This record gives sequence, structure tokens and C-alpha cells, in this order.
Amino acid sequence: MEGSSTSPYMLSTAEKAIAAGFNCVRLNIRNCGGTEAWTATLYHAGFTEDLRRIIDELVAHDGLPAIYLAGFSLGGNIVLKLAGELGMSSPPALRGIVAISPSVDLESCIETIERRSNALYHWRFIRSLKNRMRRKARLFPDQFDASLLHGVRSIRDFDDRFTAPHCGFKDSADYYRRASALPHIPGISVPTLIIHAKDDPLIPYAPFERHELRANPNLFLLAPDNGGHVGFVSVPGPRGDRFWAETKAIEFLKALTD
Repeated sequence: MEGSSTSPYMLSTAEKAIAAGFNCVRLNIRNCGGTEAWTATLYHAGFTEDLRRIIDELVAHDGLPAIYLAGFSLGGNIVLKLAGELGMSSPPALRGIVAISPSVDLESCIETIERRSNALYHWRFIRSLKNRMRRKARLFPDQFDASLLHGVRSIRDFDDRFTAPHCGFKDSADYYRRASALPHIPGISVPTLIIHAKDDPLIPYAPFERHELRANPNLFLLAPDNGGHVGFVSVPGPRGDRFWAETKAIEFLKALTD
């Protein structure tokens, strides 16, 4: 899962998973992938309830004996946070997790995005958030006031005016603290792989050096010096594929099935 419309790396990872013998279910979180009209609510970076219910549905009604989760960027934060919340109560069918470039500490991510060197990324994120909110306001005028977008010049501004009040947080700082996966990672009880590049321009590496993260025996961290944000383009392998992280993710999950 990922926090935007379908990305090429999601499709490519799904293709690799299917080739390895897995079935795939893609989850667009609320309002992503053209789903704004489906619900009047907003998503946020720590909203795990939908994913939890989907797992329950796949187990109880579809009878799936083994489920593996893969999340990218914001989606990586959500799968890790859910695994930590479940802890030792994780359903037996949940066998493994992969998170690629996960935004596990939202406050530090926002601080990084706000740097001048990331101005282009920041502007792109803000434009996307504003456009989505305008669509939501047209669909649900009694729920959202698009005029509040005036003066929004940062993601933090947006979260203070929309995400936090609509999702039950005091303000953006409260939202970033409570929605981050980092405090929940020590509770993860299923095999979990995190792939994160040390040169990621959007998500700092420092949180991944925390003792409580490294002390969890269920957690495996691959942290190459280079790779960017959900990039990891490498020299082509024997089959001509250049996307290293996708291959490592499927190899990890495949190993859990053996």
C-alpha cells in the first residue's frame, strides 16, 4: 500500500510478487486513487483501522491462511504501525511485513521536507493536497471549507487546518506524534523487513538508528548508502531488472513461505 495513486514501483512489485506465486491485493488509502467520493472522511498517516479490517475480511471470509503486507513511504508507516499495535495479538495469518522508505517519524519527515533543498518536493505535495481537498469540498460541502486553503503554504499548515481537526488530533504536532510508527515498532512480533536508503532526501535515516528499533529481533533493516526515496535503481541483474528494493522485498517474503 502507498499514500497516493498507483505508482510504477507498486505495479512492478506486484508483478514480481505474482511471478513468485503470491496473490496481490492493492489498497488505496482513503481519497487516493480516485476514491474521494467514497467517504466523507480523510485519511491520515497513522490510520490503521481500514487495513486491520481488510486483514480480518481476508481471513474470516476468504479463508486466506497467510497474508504479507508491503508498504511504501507513508504506506510503510501504516503497515509498521499496525504491526506494532497488534503486537503479540497479531492474527496467525499475518506472516510478514515489508516497508520501503517508511516515514516512521513524521515530525522529522516534515522538518526535512521543509528544507530549502526540498522546495520542489514540498510545493508538489502542497499542490496535491490542495487539489484533493478542493475535490472533497465539492463532494462534501457540509464537511469541508475550501476557503481555509487560502494561506496554506506548507504541509504543516494543511495538517493544522484540515488533517488534525478532522481526524481527532489537537494540532499538527499532536498528529505527527500519535500517527508515527516509531513508538510502536518495538511491539512488532512478525518478521519485518525495512528497506531505507541513508541518502533518502525526504525521510531522515536517524530514526532507524534508534536502539529500540534495532533491539527487536523480528526486525531486519537493509540500509544502503544510496537509493533515494523509493528508488533503489541498480545495475541490471541476470534478468535485466534494475529495481533492487523490489527484488529484495519479494525474496524476503518468499523466504518466509519456505
